[in-house]
Amino acid sequence: MKRFLSTTATLAVIILVAASIYLWSPLGSNPSLDTALADSSQYEVEIIRDAWGVPHIFGARDTDVAFGLGYAQSEDDLETLQTVIAASRGVLARYQGKGAAISDYLVTVLGVWDLIEEKYASELPEPARLMAEAYARGVNLYAAENPQMAFKGLYPMTGEDVIAGFIFKTPFFYGADKVITDLVGGNRDRALAIAPDTTDTAFHWLPVSPVELGSNAIAVSAARSTDKVTRLIVNSHQPYTGPVAWYETHLVSEEGLDIYGGTFPGSPVIFHGFNRHLGWANTVNSPDLIDVYQLSINPDNENEYMLDGKYIALEQKTADIDVALWGPFAFPAEETSFRSKHGPVFKTARGTFAIRYAGMNEVRHLEQYRRLNKANSFEQWSAAMAMVALPSINYVYADEKDNIAFVYNGQFPERRPGWNWKIDLPGNRSDLIWTRYHPYSHIPKLINPTSGILFNANNTPFRATNGVDNLLQANFDPTFGLQTNDTNRSLRLMELTQKLPSISRDDLLKIKFDKSYSVHSRAAKAIAEVVEHDWGESTTLAYAAKTLGEWDMDTSANSRQAALGVLTTVGHVTSDLTGKEPVPATQAFEDAVHSLMQSYGRIDPEWGEVNRFVRGDTDLPIGGAPDVLRAVYPGASLRDGKYKGAAGDTLIIMAEWDENGSVKGSTIHQFGSATLDKASAHYDDQVPLFVAERFRPVLLDRKDIEADATITYRPGNR
Repeated sequence: MKRFLSTTATLAVIILVAASIYLWSPLGSNPSLDTALADSSQYEVEIIRDAWGVPHIFGARDTDVAFGLGYAQSEDDLETLQTVIAASRGVLARYQGKGAAISDYLVTVLGVWDLIEEKYASELPEPARLMAEAYARGVNLYAAENPQMAFKGLYPMTGEDVIAGFIFKTPFFYGADKVITDLVGGNRDRALAIAPDTTDTAFHWLPVSPVELGSNAIAVSAARSTDKVTRLIVNSHQPYTGPVAWYETHLVSEEGLDIYGGTFPGSPVIFHGFNRHLGWANTVNSPDLIDVYQLSINPDNENEYMLDGKYIALEQKTADIDVALWGPFAFPAEETSFRSKHGPVFKTARGTFAIRYAGMNEVRHLEQYRRLNKANSFEQWSAAMAMVALPSINYVYADEKDNIAFVYNGQFPERRPGWNWKIDLPGNRSDLIWTRYHPYSHIPKLINPTSGILFNANNTPFRATNGVDNLLQANFDPTFGLQTNDTNRSLRLMELTQKLPSISRDDLLKIKFDKSYSVHSRAAKAIAEVVEHDWGESTTLAYAAKTLGEWDMDTSANSRQAALGVLTTVGHVTSDLTGKEPVPATQAFEDAVHSLMQSYGRIDPEWGEVNRFVRGDTDLPIGGAPDVLRAVYPGASLRDGKYKGAAGDTLIIMAEWDENGSVKGSTIHQFGSATLDKASAHYDDQVPLFVAERFRPVLLDRKDIEADATITYRPGNR
């Protein structure tokens, strides 16, 4: 027995040692501060933080400014920024465990780094490459100065990492993750979450929640304004935190940059905002930019598919995924990815499918944004848009010359006519594998309508104004798969602006902060279903239905019916965004009544008691709701009976050009410039203004910025 026990113990030790060797995967070291300083020595930048902590970044060259932006973003949100780096590099699971493994696998499946290797040096123009590399060095410097905050073994960040971030994230803005989910699992209730309410689950495969992407954008010409001022409202709806949360900044160089607006962690440029001459706002659009092909597999070889009468081999590549366990130990997983002439391939229980999507061979995103950032006229801005390097996203534009424009932007494939491109296509015909995109001249756009107003709220491009100039569906290639839907926000924009022959500044703000559902909205239809339902002998539900029927569809904080109304209809008004079929309205209503009675002892608490804006120790009532113009979207679930916002209105900007072309900007951010630093005064200093729907002035002139400054510094100059 002693010999047996001794042998067993020895075997256990051997197995443990072998397992330890197999799983041993310590993270490497990051570059030293001396190395980071040496790499940064070529850049000269000055960062002036105003009273709200917003960084105004000044440099002689665009690259100096990009370096400064990388440093400033790292100061305010290094955690999210390096999560983006790790995700785009396909190593996130090494830091966050198995929840991130699918993200790492998709980096290989989508061929992110194959594309970088093939095209980064040859197709991305040098000015964009230099900006990407400068930005990365700014991040590297801050990480080297703060090694306790930096992911071990992740650095140095490179310019290639910046571009990989564009390549990896962009397809998810028009639903590529949901298409992949449909193929692999047949379940639209899960998606790759780049819009979470916590950074820890960014890029994880998670259940779909109402925290999805929306947006509003409005441009009003001088002719439609009461005071002859051209105005632009920038109002993207994003998560409050995470990799697609807005970061506010001002970029100024002697090479022509002078732009104020918002960007995401990992980007060296402004995505939307304004300069002294022009501005633009983005909203998410949903044209048909993804095609699915069913492959005919060789019955004698599962890794061959038929194309034009011949079987050819699928390309294969192994995705090496290290999944963090504990400390220096990680599980070395391997997964084979496949590719056909069409694109990424997925083997599923119902067959083998390939996908082809807009932007799958594109690396020039940053170059187009760089040109947009530096445009000073409608002609220059249009020339930048004509690159057609950005796969999707609407643009609503205004400028000092009183031009306004709407562009339903997209890389629209030149598809073979006569086919239904919205359903699965046969994968055995090469003539269905498109290789080019339509030129900018073919893309839907509406410029200077006689109505003097343009808007978009994630709705069809065929209702962008309330005049006679709307685009006609018949004038566009049917293979574009253009949207035909309306949102409640687009319905309200149409209703509210139709009543106003001229629109004042106050009118425009009232429209932007409108909190009502349209009588033609999905919410109204769901409520009608509840009110008309026979609730039998249930006096509680009958009384609640009567109360709901008295709701004026307004979601102001003091409303007594909004809590019941919003909780009943939220699944219906967000279904277009989430792709998730809502429960029947009557069931949602019963659940709402139960929840409110349980939490408040009544069905009609004030909406502001339920609807809360929480940031650190700040906890305030707020008006607004999903898919109203004052957008507030909850987290994944109701917590403690509270409807706590996690997305919606975030960075809001109003740009105004008077008759002389002089510009004035106003803005508000939902939190403040310090995204994750709870010790900072700017962690939540803008919350009271945001909840009260008040703006603060944008500072553009250096003398005003210096007069308002709280700190001025030069990264790299020790």
